[in-house]
Amino acid sequence: MESPGLQLLAESAESGQLLLIGGYNPYLVFLAWLVACTACVATLNLLDRAANAEKTAAKTVWRWIGVSCLTIGIWAMHCICMLAFYSPLKAGYNAAIALGSLLIALVIVQTLNSTTAWRSTGGLLHQFFKYALCMLAAGGLLGTHFIIGDTLAVSPDAGSNNWQLALVVGVIALLLTGSCISATIVDKKLQLKEHDLRRVNALLSQLDQARASLQQVAHFDPLTNLINRRGFNQLFAEKLIDCAARNTRLAVMFLDIDHFKRINDSLGHDAGDELLKTIATRIKHAIRSHDDVVARFGGDEFCILINISQRDEARSMAQRIMLKLKEPIELSGRQMVMTTSIGISVFPEDGTTSAELLKHADLALYQSKGSGRNTLNFFSSNLKTRASLELQIEEQLRHALDEDQGLLLHYQPIFDLKSGRVAKLEALIRWQHPEHGLLGPERFISIAEANGLIARLDHWVLRKACHDLAALSRQGWQHLGIAVNCSALSLVRIELADEIENALRTSGITAQRLELEVTENALMCNLNSTSQLLRQIRALGVSLSIDDFGTGYSSLAYLKRLPLNTLKIDRSFIQDIPASSQDMEIVQAIILMAHTLHLQVVTEGVETTRQFEFLNQLGCDFIQGYLLSRPVAFEALPEILQQLDKRPIPAPDHATFVLTSQ
Repeated sequence: MESPGLQLLAESAESGQLLLIGGYNPYLVFLAWLVACTACVATLNLLDRAANAEKTAAKTVWRWIGVSCLTIGIWAMHCICMLAFYSPLKAGYNAAIALGSLLIALVIVQTLNSTTAWRSTGGLLHQFFKYALCMLAAGGLLGTHFIIGDTLAVSPDAGSNNWQLALVVGVIALLLTGSCISATIVDKKLQLKEHDLRRVNALLSQLDQARASLQQVAHFDPLTNLINRRGFNQLFAEKLIDCAARNTRLAVMFLDIDHFKRINDSLGHDAGDELLKTIATRIKHAIRSHDDVVARFGGDEFCILINISQRDEARSMAQRIMLKLKEPIELSGRQMVMTTSIGISVFPEDGTTSAELLKHADLALYQSKGSGRNTLNFFSSNLKTRASLELQIEEQLRHALDEDQGLLLHYQPIFDLKSGRVAKLEALIRWQHPEHGLLGPERFISIAEANGLIARLDHWVLRKACHDLAALSRQGWQHLGIAVNCSALSLVRIELADEIENALRTSGITAQRLELEVTENALMCNLNSTSQLLRQIRALGVSLSIDDFGTGYSSLAYLKRLPLNTLKIDRSFIQDIPASSQDMEIVQAIILMAHTLHLQVVTEGVETTRQFEFLNQLGCDFIQGYLLSRPVAFEALPEILQQLDKRPIPAPDHATFVLTSQ
C-alpha cells in the first residue's frame, strides 16, 4: 500500500538542494480520524444531555465534560498525526501557522456547540444528519493538521518511528471518549425511567383521588352533604353493637316531608333542591350533638339515629324538628311553611337488627301519613296494616312462582359503542299482579329476599332469559348476549353454578353469551366463599359483571381478586352530566381504572345525547339507558334491535367536554 507522502526540500552543502520523500503512516492517520470522530460523537451526546438536563448545575457539568471531551479528541488527533509522519530528517513546525490551525479547530468546536443538530428529535434522517456532521467536522479537524505540515522544516538528522506512542495516545483518547458516550447513554436511560416513574406516580395519585371521590359519593349525599343510605347503614351497625354492649337504647326516626312532590312539581326541581338543603340544615340544627346521626335516604326521606334513655327523649327530639321545619322558608319569592311526618322505632323493644328497626320505623311513618300527616308515631304491635300487605304480596308471589303465572321479563338493550350494534340485553323482571297491575322489582324483590323466595325468583329469571335468548337466535340474532342480575342471597348458594350450567344446556346457548351481574355489596358479604363460587361460574365460560359500581364498597382490592369481565357504572354518576364536572371526572377515572385492569365498562342511565357523546369520547365500551330504549317486552325486541343497529354513532366532539377540577 502506498503511503500519502510529501516532497520536502532541504538545503544541501554540496548542491544547494536535497529532495527528500517523507510521508504519513496510513494506519495512524485512520486512528487519528477515528479518535476525532469518536470525540465529536461523544461531544454531541454530551450536549444532548446538557439540553435535556432538568437542573442548571447538571447542564453546566454536561457542557464542561463535552468541551473537555472534544479538546482531548482534537489534541489526541493532532498528536497522532504528528507521530504518524515519518522522515529521515528531524522535523520542525512554524509556530504561527500552528496557532492558526488551533483557531480553525476552535471555530469547528464552536460550530458544533452552537448547531441545533444535536437536539433530540428522533428519526432516521436526524440520525443520518447528526453523524454526517460528525464525520465532516472530524475531517475538518484532521485538515488542520496538514496545514501545519506545509510549514515543515527539516534538518539532516535521523528521525525515529513513534507509532507505539501514537497507539497509546489513541487508545487512551478512545477510552475517554467512549466512557463519555457510555455515560450519556446510561444517563438517558435513567432519565427515561425517572419520567416513567413520574407518570406512574401521577396515575396512582389520580386513582387515589378518584377512589377518595368515590368514597365521598358512596357515603354522602351530594345535595345536602348528609350521609346517604350506605353511610347510614355502616354507622347504624356500629351503634347497634355499642348499644347492645352497654345495654342502652337507640331511637330510629324516619322523616318524610309532607306534600314535597307537589312543591317539586309546581316550582321545579331547582326549587325542590333548595328546599331540601334548607330542611337538611334545620334538621342538623335541631339535633343535640354530633353523636346524633342525620342521613338522607333519597328524595324527601330523612333518617335520624339518637341515643336515648327514655322514649320521651325521642318524642321531644321529633317535636323540636317538626317545630323547626314549620318556620317560614323563602323559596322562589314565596314564603312557605313545611310540615313533616315522623315514624319512630326504639332498640331493643321494637327490634334488634337494623332491618327490623328501619322496617318498623317505616311502618310508624306510614301510620303518621295515614293519620293526616304533620304528626309522629311510635311503632307498636297494632301497626300491622303494611305488614299484612307485605304478607299478602309474599303469598301471591309464591303462588306466581309455583304456577308460573304473572311473572315476565322485559329487556333493555346494551349498545356497543365500538361496533355500533346492540351487543347484549339486560333481563329485568316484572310482575303482572292480579290486583295492582304491572309491578317493578322494587315492589316485591325486598319481600322475596326477606321471605326466602329470592333464590327461586333468580332461578326463574335465569331459565327464562336463556330460553328467550335461544328464541332470538333462531330469529337471526346469534351475536346477542344476555345479562342476568343475581341477588346477594343467591351468591351464597353452592347450587348456583349447577343451575347456570343446566339453564345453558337446556336452552342450547353457549356460556360465552351469558353474563351474570352482581352488586358490590353482594360480593362483600362473604368475599371468600363468593370468590370461590364466582370462579366456578367463570370456569363455565360465563362472564361476570359488577353492577352499580361506585354505590357500594368501590374497593380496588376485590376488583383484583375476583375473575371479573365488566364494570357497570351506576346511573347516579351519569344523571347530572354534563352539568356536574365532578361526576364527569369520576366517570373518567372509573373508565381509566377499569381499562387499566382490563375490564370492559358499561354505563347505565344514559338519557341524553350529550351524555352519549361524553361517554363515546372517553372510550366507554357499552351504554344502556332510555336514550336508546326503555325496557321492553320480548315481543317488541326485534323491532327495537333493528332500529338501534341502524342508528349511526356520532363522532366524538373532543372540544365539547373540558374537565376541570373544582
